[in-house]
Amino acid sequence: MKAYFGRRYTLSASHRLHTDALTDEENAAAYGKCNNPHGHGHNYGIEVLVGGAVDRETGMVMNLVDLDQVVRQQVLARFDHRNLNLDAAFQGQVPTTENFCRVLFSLLKNALGAGELEHVRVEETENNFFECSAE
Repeated sequence: MKAYFGRRYTLSASHRLHTDALTDEENAAAYGKCNNPHGHGHNYGIEVLVGGAVDRETGMVMNLVDLDQVVRQQVLARFDHRNLNLDAAFQGQVPTTENFCRVLFSLLKNALGAGELEHVRVEETENNFFECSAE
């Protein structure tokens, strides 16, 4: 039987939605106020869900201390209070929250030692959220 363990984190980051593949007018039409030349910020809510067998000895899918350490190292230390446009992960791609979610999923999937990363959910605003799941 598979069980799941989820944990929520928060970080603040800024970004500007803009691509050199479009003209300034096309960028403004595609991204609206999110194309502001000075960028804008969000307080992101990030949910991480790990699945797997429950360990007989510990009774856990994954130790929350271990998950916290991975998220701190791979996500919070890298992106909290940063401009996403300046991160190497977004060189060549627009730092939309869809792409941010994909980057987070990839970073976490490659760094987890125990458990299987099931999905990452990023809440950008009260009304907008994005999810990436294992394929």
